[in-house]
Amino acid sequence: MNKNVSIPGPRSLALAERLRAVECRNTTFLSPEFPIFWERAHGSQVWDVDGNCFLDFTSGFGVAALGYTPEFSVEVLGDQAGKLSHAMGDVHPTELKVRLCEKLSELTFEAWGAGKGKAILSNSGAEAVEAALKTAWMTTGKSRVIAFENSYHGLTCGALTVTGRKDFRTPFQSALADITTFLRFPQEAQELKALEQRIRQHLSAGRIGAMLVEPILGRGGEVIPPDGFLKLLRRCCDEFGVLLIFDEIYLGWYRTGKRFACDHEGVIPDLICLGKAMTGLFPMGACVGKGEVMDRWPESKGEALHTSTFLGNPLGCRVALAQLEALERDHHGLQIDRKSQILQEELERLASTRSGWIHPRTRGLLGAINLVDSQGRPDGARAAQVMVQSLHSGLILLASGAEGNVLSFTPPLIIEERELRQGFEILNSL
Repeated sequence: MNKNVSIPGPRSLALAERLRAVECRNTTFLSPEFPIFWERAHGSQVWDVDGNCFLDFTSGFGVAALGYTPEFSVEVLGDQAGKLSHAMGDVHPTELKVRLCEKLSELTFEAWGAGKGKAILSNSGAEAVEAALKTAWMTTGKSRVIAFENSYHGLTCGALTVTGRKDFRTPFQSALADITTFLRFPQEAQELKALEQRIRQHLSAGRIGAMLVEPILGRGGEVIPPDGFLKLLRRCCDEFGVLLIFDEIYLGWYRTGKRFACDHEGVIPDLICLGKAMTGLFPMGACVGKGEVMDRWPESKGEALHTSTFLGNPLGCRVALAQLEALERDHHGLQIDRKSQILQEELERLASTRSGWIHPRTRGLLGAINLVDSQGRPDGARAAQVMVQSLHSGLILLASGAEGNVLSFTPPLIIEERELRQGFEILNSL
């Protein structure tokens, strides 16, 4: 790892200036201290174009669950690219698409004892969310949705209508459909009774067809709700004939210690949105639903109502099959519970030694800690400063939350205990 080297290096700085000239200025944050430009990565480590090595505590937004460039993924991607890299996914698909849809059914609704699941594949998580919303509208005939404040479901226009982060939604509010009722995401058990009353009040009007939720808030600050929250939602949806949609794009595939975050409560959704760690290195998402729900879509007569050019891309399907096989085969050996304990201990140590570092929390290898100022207000500036300081010492971190004051921890599931402790040695030395 780096030890207080000059970052960004000269090549990263030069690339930043070139990028500034040709990319929308709202896309990549560019400053004298940010970003580094990645060149290669392996396992939990990343190297930039200036030769600096970093330990990654982000998994690249949660994607690299099994680390960067795992050998099995590199091999199958190269092999598939040499055979077939594109097909006509909704006209003349490949066997790989069949096998992936079968695998997704097996690992979701069949594993839950709820019969066959059926999938709509996509190129991203946001597209998976939009497929879920369309499915809900097709099924219930009702356009309104309940979602939650500070949620993050994607930034395409459809997904943005149900994303609870005002900072993302406000600039486009006048162009977005007014279909979503946003409720507070609960943090304490005593909030559940009032929340249920509000949910029932909204559902009783008969205009809501779906409820969309991240079982744990992701970019909204890694907020872990109280036990019973998901069961409450399931109970209300069943009573009023509303579809329950879980967004597990960030959480799925053992990030929280179980295959899905909803498995901690044993609650089965009607639709589940997946992505990120599903492939580990290739852009792909999926909306998987109960067979009887997905069958509310009409059978194709030759023109799909929801599709895309790269639907069921053979490269993505092949990599996803390999990734899911590895996750199912190896997740016990990753010792996620043990690493989760280390993560919690280290976060508690930071909270006990640093003023304004509060509320450490973990669920599996998902962790977070809040930074607040002397008045107890969210301190996004301090979180940004820690990110930059960490980078100079060889650690890649991200901040989350509506105020940008939450330090997030989503290291690769394959991270070694030694590396995990090394990352916190860096944080403790700042």
